[in-house]
Amino acid sequence: MSRARTGKYTIGQVVRHRIYPFRGVIFDVDPVFANTDEWYEAIPEDVRPHKDQPFYHLFAENAETEYIAYVSEQNLLPDESGEPVRHPQVSEVFERSEDGSYRRRFEVLN
Repeated sequence: MSRARTGKYTIGQVVRHRIYPFRGVIFDVDPVFANTDEWYEAIPEDVRPHKDQPFYHLFAENAETEYIAYVSEQNLLPDESGEPVRHPQVSEVFERSEDGSYRRRFEVLN
């Protein structure tokens, strides 16, 4: 039986992938794997992460493009570059603080 646990990273935190050259801002967290089996099986077996850990939704970017990524906690590290993330959706969801971190924008509903 799988047990959900608290994520190591937080929404708005900038992280980078441990193996692949991309980074991004976390915008959602699943306590355990919550994607399709097809997506999971497409990951090469030798690098396939365990499902029983938090998975993070990122506004991600690499040298060529911006996209949405879904990454296991074991494959993330804090990004300490201090560089802003250029993904276009970041500014729709977050405001950048003086210290370079991101915090959710709260829109006033009428």
